[in-house]
Amino acid sequence: MKWEGNRESDNVEDRRGGGGLPIGGGTIGIGSVVIALLASLFFGIDPSTVLNLLSGGGLAPQQVQAPARQPPAGDQTARFVSTVLADTEDTWGRIFSEGGATYQQPRLVLFSGQTPTACGTGTAATGPFYCPGDRKVYIDLTFFRMMRQRFHVSGEFAQAYVIAHEVGHHVQNMMGIMQQVDNARRRGSQAQANALSVKLELQADCFAGVWAKNADQARGILEAGDVEAALNAATAIGDDALQRQSQGYAVPDSFTHGSSEQRVRWFRRGIESGRVSACNTFKAARL
Repeated sequence: MKWEGNRESDNVEDRRGGGGLPIGGGTIGIGSVVIALLASLFFGIDPSTVLNLLSGGGLAPQQVQAPARQPPAGDQTARFVSTVLADTEDTWGRIFSEGGATYQQPRLVLFSGQTPTACGTGTAATGPFYCPGDRKVYIDLTFFRMMRQRFHVSGEFAQAYVIAHEVGHHVQNMMGIMQQVDNARRRGSQAQANALSVKLELQADCFAGVWAKNADQARGILEAGDVEAALNAATAIGDDALQRQSQGYAVPDSFTHGSSEQRVRWFRRGIESGRVSACNTFKAARL
């Protein structure tokens, strides 16, 4: 992926080594199932506890900490994340402007271990996630190392896909989609809530593809093998793949993020079309 020398975003907070207190809410992450699995396997955390955290349960309202600093100039990974975030800002800013709207840029928080958010305490075990309560994307950079070591997924564009997926949730928040889904989930059964979550996640995958297509057309960021790296990441974190790894079989009714095949298909749809209108998972005849 070609990114060095491109603009870096000012909307990055570096809380690594910092602390603070959480306040309540709910988060949307790139893989609740993968997070729960990893928490169980490597951190000794009960998967149901992690899933409850990700859905916003069991969190006591408290106060958030204050001000974070910019990452150090010599931190190459932080520079990469800042550059990818800037690229999403430029891409979605233009797309919103063409639609007659103003894109409100999210902030991205780098943390290590745990950090307070408007959605409760974010921890390394929960992986990257977006918090609609404060409109921030949270990433513990050790997740990228875990992608390589545990899922054998490598490449900068695979990491960029993770960031773009979470920014896709911010786009959903700006468009009012996330609020509509949250309201519908409260009224439905658990199976219906899961199905809505799958559609929300697959749309975020598609939005990540839309970003990639538009960014490549504008700035030529893609290199040979980049798309394949992102598809490998989408495949590795499909609900079916993760459930088979953890329990030997898949339970489709319990999916919250979509199967590997679905995640690949919707990312492909976004990167091939480059259009937001191609990402309406809620009206699709086939996911």
